[in-house]
Amino acid sequence: MMPEFSIDSAEKLARDMDWNLLRTFVILAKSRSVTEAAEKMRLKQPTVSSALKRLEDRLGKRLIDRSPGNFRLTKAGELLEKEAVEIHGAILRLNTLMRETVDEVRGHVQIAMASHVISPLFDNTLTEFHKTYPYGTLTIDISASRHVIEKVMARRASMAVCLVRDRNPALEYKRLFREYFGLFCGPSHPLFGLEGLTKADLAGHSTVSFVTDHMSDALRQVTLMRADADLEDRVVGTSANLEEVRRLIIAGLGIGPLPIHVVKRDIEDGHLWRLPPFEAPPAVDVYVVWNPKARLNRAEQAFLDLLLAQIEKTPLSEREYI
Repeated sequence: MMPEFSIDSAEKLARDMDWNLLRTFVILAKSRSVTEAAEKMRLKQPTVSSALKRLEDRLGKRLIDRSPGNFRLTKAGELLEKEAVEIHGAILRLNTLMRETVDEVRGHVQIAMASHVISPLFDNTLTEFHKTYPYGTLTIDISASRHVIEKVMARRASMAVCLVRDRNPALEYKRLFREYFGLFCGPSHPLFGLEGLTKADLAGHSTVSFVTDHMSDALRQVTLMRADADLEDRVVGTSANLEEVRRLIIAGLGIGPLPIHVVKRDIEDGHLWRLPPFEAPPAVDVYVVWNPKARLNRAEQAFLDLLLAQIEKTPLSEREYI
């Protein structure tokens, strides 16, 4: 007669866990109600409520406080969300890993990137990658820096190129380049084309900017520059996309910050006019970010290795753009 093996609680949980419940919980954690989560998943509300109850019963913990007027994660729910996001990302990558076992020389690189990154070093890496690995493919997905980081953490992107506010200890960071910001206005603005302006001339004028332009985010130095210029406190237009902030400035909605090296052609063509301060413009670093726990395919690893090698051999002085 075969001996009966005892199974500890952790092994039993792993054996009995329905992974679809974790997927449902990931969506619930980013929603404001069960109804909203059900709409996102195109399911009926009772189905999602039942899934949440089954998961809570399985874990023996209340995961979401659903008391009247409240819908927020409990401490147990916050811990589970962090783990569930990684598990969900790993499952999504299984298809890629299985492809690799069939054809190890091919692979796809998913790069999550902040808007309008201008870097000759990055462009050179793209060229070298294509020449060296002609069967490798790439996708560059543009979104706000905070969403870019979320994609890398959840393993929905191979790597990110973006601004960084707070470093997540679970991720790796390498500075790609440093850019400098100035203040600009468009052709219809009353300060456009005027020479000899000082910061005092900017006082009280309306302003536009990036959604990350505040004291607690990645563009803190830009926020300080705007405050020092005594611009109007109210920001009349914002966007996460550099091209759209540029559009708002050119359209005359207000004075706004842009990376100086990115808009040189616009200045030459008469679309933008640079305003004070001209000395010591604020510096903002752009990073390559990747998840060391993610199992990269050969193309992903090759691209990351090429990019990091380019960074290592290029002094920072040659990666400062102004």
